Amino acid sequence: MSRTRLRGAAVLAAALLALVPSGAGAAGYPDPLPVAGDTVVHDPTMIRLQDGSYVAYSTHGRLEARVSNDRTHWRRAGDAFDAVPGWWYDYSADGDPWAPEISYRDGRYWLYYTVSKWGSNQSAIGLATSATGRPGSWQDRGIVFASTTTDTYNAIDPAVIADKGRLWMAFGSYWSGIRMVRLDPRTGLADPADTEVRHLATRPDLPYAVEAPTVVKHGRYYYLLASYDACCSGLSATYRIKAGRSASVTGPYVDSKGVPMLEGGGDLLLAAHGSYIGPGGQSVMKDHGRDVLVYHYYDGEDNGVPKLGLNELRWSRDGWPVVG
Repeated sequence: MSRTRLRGAAVLAAALLALVPSGAGAAGYPDPLPVAGDTVVHDPTMIRLQDGSYVAYSTHGRLEARVSNDRTHWRRAGDAFDAVPGWWYDYSADGDPWAPEISYRDGRYWLYYTVSKWGSNQSAIGLATSATGRPGSWQDRGIVFASTTTDTYNAIDPAVIADKGRLWMAFGSYWSGIRMVRLDPRTGLADPADTEVRHLATRPDLPYAVEAPTVVKHGRYYYLLASYDACCSGLSATYRIKAGRSASVTGPYVDSKGVPMLEGGGDLLLAAHGSYIGPGGQSVMKDHGRDVLVYHYYDGEDNGVPKLGLNELRWSRDGWPVVG
């Protein structure tokens, strides 16, 4: 193709991206990128390791682990933990952790995760660290933050973001929606000097079904992605991902129409389409300088089995996320 035609194609592509509605999603959604092997996951988190390979952790077991050399072909590789930390049983009779989030900072890997009984907000978020990020290599660091049945929030579904030398953790589900606390960047645990529990998103209708936050920085804005409605019910799942943004990591977050996420706002980013039912439980991974949306969906062609979904997360000209 000639340089002239290449330039013309680039201009056309940019123009088409600019025409995508702010917040995206309104006109249909692309299918997930092809993946193969063991891709039955729930609440996945993924990272590219220092050796160039990939690891994904997900809900259940001792945080199920899968590895890949190319981000396409996956195989089961045991669990994050070789043994169950004793404190898990204070929050879950089965010692079954949920919704991990992996990151790399200060020369080591950090894995945040949830321990809770289903339907209860007597919940805790734990932390483990590792030099390699590999399954079986994690050392548990204990409880980061917990909630009790007297609280108006639920300490599950952690999402961590570093910002200007500070470390923050968003979390939450149902009850009053998405919250945020400050962490001590040295330990990764709750900062004893700042105990405020900030409020980022909720909705006006019971049962306030918004959970699984992800906070990502792009340009001068922070973006809050969250899963709305019902997960965990196979073909009946109504999960979908919505987004808002803020000039401050602690909010307030608003959608493209200016509606605060604390008042039910949020642009629809990804919803059910075709055989891809109830996408959610998302996280965002940086890979070769690009943002990748990592999530699960329920496979309408496989009796609603939860599967791994990957899509590139692109950005419109006016700075709103678009699933590519």
